[in-house]
Amino acid sequence: MTDIAHSESSGTSPVFDFDPAGASETVQLTIVIPTRNEVDNVATLFAGVNAAFADVSAEILVVDDSDDSTPFLIAEQAETSRLPVRLLHRESDDRRGGLGSAVVAGARHARGEWVVVMDADLQHPPEVVARLTLVAARHSADIVVGTRYAGTGSASEGLHGARRVAGSSTATRLAKAIFPRRLATITDPMSGLFAFRRAAVDLNRLDPIGFKLLLEILVRHPGSTVAEVSYEMAARHAGRSKASLREALTYVRHLARLRRHRLAGQLNQRPKTRRERLQQLGRMIAFGLVGASGIAVNTFALWAAYEMASLNHLLGAAIATQASTLWNFALVELLVYRRKGNGTWRGRAVRFWAMNNLLLLARLPVLQALVWAGLGVLQSNAVTLVGLFLVRFLLNDRVIYGGRGAEPARDPVHLLVDSGPAAEPAVSSRRRSTYLKYRYDIAGTVTIGSQILLPELEFFRAQWVADDSVDIAVRVGDVGNRRPRRRAAMTEFVEPAALRYEEHLGRFGANFRVELGEQINIVVGPLLARSPHVVYTNIVEALLRFVLISRGRMLLHSACVTLGGVGVMLSALTDTGKTATILRLLRDHGGRFLSDDMTVVDAHGNAVCFPKPLTISAHTLRAVNATDLTGKEWRRLQLQSRLHSKGGRSIALTLAKFNLPIMGINAITQMVVPPPKYSVDRLVPCRLGSSAVVEELFIIERGKPHIADLSFDDTVERMIANTDDAYGFPPFRYLAPAVTVGGLGYTELRAREREILKGFLANVRTRTVASDCFGWADEIPKLIRAADASAEPDLPAPARRQHAEEMFPNWRAAGRLAASGGIA
Repeated sequence: MTDIAHSESSGTSPVFDFDPAGASETVQLTIVIPTRNEVDNVATLFAGVNAAFADVSAEILVVDDSDDSTPFLIAEQAETSRLPVRLLHRESDDRRGGLGSAVVAGARHARGEWVVVMDADLQHPPEVVARLTLVAARHSADIVVGTRYAGTGSASEGLHGARRVAGSSTATRLAKAIFPRRLATITDPMSGLFAFRRAAVDLNRLDPIGFKLLLEILVRHPGSTVAEVSYEMAARHAGRSKASLREALTYVRHLARLRRHRLAGQLNQRPKTRRERLQQLGRMIAFGLVGASGIAVNTFALWAAYEMASLNHLLGAAIATQASTLWNFALVELLVYRRKGNGTWRGRAVRFWAMNNLLLLARLPVLQALVWAGLGVLQSNAVTLVGLFLVRFLLNDRVIYGGRGAEPARDPVHLLVDSGPAAEPAVSSRRRSTYLKYRYDIAGTVTIGSQILLPELEFFRAQWVADDSVDIAVRVGDVGNRRPRRRAAMTEFVEPAALRYEEHLGRFGANFRVELGEQINIVVGPLLARSPHVVYTNIVEALLRFVLISRGRMLLHSACVTLGGVGVMLSALTDTGKTATILRLLRDHGGRFLSDDMTVVDAHGNAVCFPKPLTISAHTLRAVNATDLTGKEWRRLQLQSRLHSKGGRSIALTLAKFNLPIMGINAITQMVVPPPKYSVDRLVPCRLGSSAVVEELFIIERGKPHIADLSFDDTVERMIANTDDAYGFPPFRYLAPAVTVGGLGYTELRAREREILKGFLANVRTRTVASDCFGWADEIPKLIRAADASAEPDLPAPARRQHAEEMFPNWRAAGRLAASGGIA
C-alpha cells in the first residue's frame, strides 16, 4: 500500500500526498481535477491521464467534493499511477463556491509552473489536455483555453440535446455581450478546459461561485494574454450532468457580480479628490484650446500654400501639417503637460512629429474625397483635422506623455491552435502562376525562391537555383476568408503543420499563409505582395532565422566589418546608432564591409557577409556622404529617415496594441513612403568582404561615456536580447512559437541557437562602449589599436606605431580631421 502523507492546508481540509518521497519535488505542470461522485470515471480517468502525460513532468491534484467512495478509489489508483498523486477532499462545510472554488483550492497547492484544469467525466479527452499544455509551453500566453467554438472544435458530442446546446450558446453570448472588450479574442469563455501560468494569476483576486472559473480569471486579469486550442468535446464517460436551473441562476448572479467589480475598478481609476478632478478637467480644456489654435495655424498655412503659392492642395496640406505640428507640440509640451512625459523632450518631439505625419497619411485620401464631393479645400482640411482630434489626444495621453491609470493593454490578435487540416475557405477561381522568378542562395546554406523581388536579398541572387528545389518559396495568392473580420487572427494548424495570419479587411488585408514541410511554402495576399520590404522583414527573415539554426548557423542582429584584417562586430538595440558607426568606421579607416543589420555566424567564430541595403535613420544622416545622392533623393531622405526612425517605430508598436490592421497599415505606409534603403558602397567608399573570423565585439550603448569588458555569460544574454529586439514587430511573437523546422520545434530551435552563439563567442573579446555624443567610431579604432599593441609587447614604440599605421592607413588623417571638427 502506498504511503500517505499529510501536507499543510490553508483551509480545514488537509491535502493527502500519495508520494511522500517526492512531496517537495518541483514539476512543470499540475493537473487539477475537481471531482464530485465520480466512482464510475476514476479508473478510466487515471489510465488516460497517465498515458497522455507519460513524457511530461507533471502531478495530479484531485480536489474532491464527493459524498460517495470516490476518494477511496482515487487512493487505489494512486498506487499504480506513474504521475505523483495528491488529494484534497473537502468536507461539506468547505464547499462554498462549488466547482470554481474547488479549482482555486487546488491551484493554491499546485507545485507546477502551469496549472491545467480538466473535468473528471472525460468530456475533456486527456490527449487534448496534453496538446493544450504543449501550446502553453511554446507560446508566451498567460492563459490557454480549450475552445469548442473555433476552428474544428465542436460541442455536439458533449452537449446532448438542442436545449443544452442553446443554453451553452446563450451563456457564451451573454458573457461576451457584458464584457465585449475583455472577451473579444476568446470564443469559449465558458470552457471548463483551460491552463494558466501560476505566476500570471493572482488567486487572491478570485472569489468564484458556480462552474465558470475561467470567466472569473479572464475578467479579473484583463492584462493577461490568451491563446486558444480547438477540441471536440467528448461524450460523458459515465454519470450525469450537474447543470441545472439553480446553476443557471448562479451563473447570472456571477455575471452581475463580475460586472459590478469591473465598474468599481473603472471608477477607482478616476481622480478621487476634487483637486485631481479639476486638474484633469484643466488638462482637457487646455488640450482642446491648443488643438483649436493648431487648426487655425494649419488652415492659415494651407491657405498660404494653396491660394498664394498655387501649390497642389494635398502638398499644401502636408506643408501645413509641419507648421501646426511645431505649434501644437510647443504648446502641449509647455502648457498642457509642462514637460512631464515619457523620455526626453527631443524623444517626445520626434514621436509627436511621427504621429502627426502618420495621421496625415490617413487624412489625405479623405481630404481628396471631400474636395471631389464639392467641399472647399480649407473646409475639407478642417473637417479631417477635427475628425482625428480624439485619436490624436489618446495617442498623446497614452503614448507620448504616458497613461494615467490606464487599463492593461489587451492582446488584439486572436491566437488559435487548430488540430484540423489547414484548409483554405472559398478559394478564388483565378488561376495564378507558381513560377518563382527570383531565386537566392544565402551563404550556401539556404535557398529562397520568390515571385516577388526581395531587395534585401539582391546580393544573394542566384538564378541557377532550380525553383522546385528551394528551401523557402514565396508566392502570391488568396489567403483567408473573403469577409472582413472584427480583429486579426493567427491560426496554427497541427497536422499538417501550417499557420495562417488574417487581418480585418478579408482578402484585401495583409494576410499570409505558411506551410511548414520539407520545403517551407509562403503565400502572401495581394496587398503584401505590393510591399516586399514587409514581406521580407516580417515573414521571410523570421523563417530564414530558424532554417539557418537547423543547419548550424545563426542570424545574429549585429554589424560586421574588418579593419586592418581584424574581424570587428558591433551590436546594439534597434535605433541606437550602429549603422552610423559602421559608416564612419568605413569612411575614416577603410576596411571591408560584411553586414549592418544581420550577420550569419557559426559556432566556430566565423561571420559570413549579409550585406542588406542600409536603412538610414535620422542620426545616421551625420555619417552619410551624400555626394552621389540626387537632390530629389536627398530631400526625400529627410522625410523617410524620420518616418522610419525610432519615433515612427515607437508609434507603430503602440498602434499594434490596439485592434487595428497593423500589418496592413505598415504595408501601405511602406508603399506610400518607402524606407530609405541604400547600398553601403553608394553611401561611403568601401569594399565588400565575404567572411571574417571575429576577434572583437563591441556592444554600443547611449549614456554616460564608459568602456567595460563584458563576461561571456553576460555577452550571450545581451546578444540574444539584441537579436530578439530586432523581431519585435508583429506578427513574429505569434508566428515563431508555431515554427517547426527539420523536426525541431520552437523551444529546441531556440536552445540550438544559443549553443551556436556560445560557440561563436568562445574566442571573442567583448566590451561595452557607451557614448552620449555618438562617438563610438572614435573610440573603437583606439581600442583595437591598444589591443594590437598589447599583443606585440616586444616591439619598440616606432615599430608598434608603424604596425598601427599599416593596419589603419587613414587613422592619422582621421584624427586630425576629428580634432578640427570635420567629422560629425
